[in-house]
Amino acid sequence: MTFLLTLLAAIFVLGPLIALHEWGHYIVARLCGVKVLTYSIGFGPKLFGWTSKKSGIDYRISALPLGGYVKMLDEREGEVAKDELHLAFNRQHPLKKIAIVAAGPIMNFVIAIALFWVLFMTPSEQLATKIGQVLPDTPAAIAQLPVGDKIVAIDGYEVQTWEGINYRLAGRMGETDNVSITLQSESQASNATKTYQAPVKTFMQGTSQGKDALTSFGMLPWQPDIEPIVGDLSADGAASRQGLKVGDRITAINDTEIKDWISATRIIRDNPETLLNFMVLRDGKSVQLQIMPQGKKDNLGNDFGQIGAMVAQSEIVIPDAYKATVVYGPGESLVKSFEKTEQLAVMTVSSMGKMLSGMIGLDNLSGPITIAKVAKQSFDISWQMVLSTAALISLSLAVLNLLPIPVLDGGHIVYYLIELIRGKPLSEGIQMAGLNIGLLLLAGFMVLAIGNDISRLF
Repeated sequence: MTFLLTLLAAIFVLGPLIALHEWGHYIVARLCGVKVLTYSIGFGPKLFGWTSKKSGIDYRISALPLGGYVKMLDEREGEVAKDELHLAFNRQHPLKKIAIVAAGPIMNFVIAIALFWVLFMTPSEQLATKIGQVLPDTPAAIAQLPVGDKIVAIDGYEVQTWEGINYRLAGRMGETDNVSITLQSESQASNATKTYQAPVKTFMQGTSQGKDALTSFGMLPWQPDIEPIVGDLSADGAASRQGLKVGDRITAINDTEIKDWISATRIIRDNPETLLNFMVLRDGKSVQLQIMPQGKKDNLGNDFGQIGAMVAQSEIVIPDAYKATVVYGPGESLVKSFEKTEQLAVMTVSSMGKMLSGMIGLDNLSGPITIAKVAKQSFDISWQMVLSTAALISLSLAVLNLLPIPVLDGGHIVYYLIELIRGKPLSEGIQMAGLNIGLLLLAGFMVLAIGNDISRLF
């Protein structure tokens, strides 16, 4: 059942993005006077579809849902009647060819901007960007960032939400440098700001790999102060098997004092398959236990520890000082959607460069299985998360398709730019050689991405 729901979520999110990407190619081709033969969602054998009586275009859904294509009249792919030569793609001016090829990725950019625009226009109550906790032995701790101050900028870029902070920090993945954090202290009448320099070393790699950017950096939003008292235990969990009981109060783990439940869970999550020394208070007496968290994997394949202990339910009240209502008008939302699209596009390209240079590992590359799991997870959270996930995937599709690799749209654009400059196209031999190289590169990346996906499952 979970597999089916994951598949349906992936189809629901990816299907429209692929369809609209191909529609971009399709509509610009028709506007440029090129005859379209087939509009297909998916590759391989045709599952179902119809042929337009007016235009003769074969609209189809094909068996392999990993993309789609628009087949146009082209002398390189078959004989073309003399009276239709002017409709053939290969006979068009290079600028028309570029417009047709670029229309798909541009459509994905438009989708991302539109979805971000809707999300920015949706009023939301969020946690204020005040630092709620600084984790020890992290860049935030080294920079001595004060708890309670409000984060207003990262590396000179204004931030208004924790999501924005997370993205700015994630953009520094793999780097060894200083991260500039500008804080505003509301304890001062002037609300003056101060900029701190926090040193990072191979950020989010090594022992921090798999952790989110905020945890790796060491500054967290406000979190509820939940007493570390065990409220329930799963019968097959490590905690139950190794002596923890309902009502026990966790006071220390590996000599680290525990004052709240979240601190305990953080240590447990960060130490899968590692024997931990627990000190608990039971009936007024200290009891020492040794518990090894079971190794689990999250939806992105990151390892985490779990002992099968739950906290007693309690009402969580967020202090007013840590609440913030975020509201933008249509105009401001549109500007912010363009800014966010630009930021994430640059971050995507930068991450690719870092993988190629070895600054970050190739295991950060994800394939269709991870995308499907993220899509399913977004449906479990909220409609806003579904739109956000769709926007991020659409943006990724746009950037990836514009890479100057033959076979991809970007590679074709390079060919047509050369044709525009030379006044004639490259020879068929050179183009085919480039396409074969592109296919090998793309196949290699796909095998690596799917291999990473599979490794995250086990």
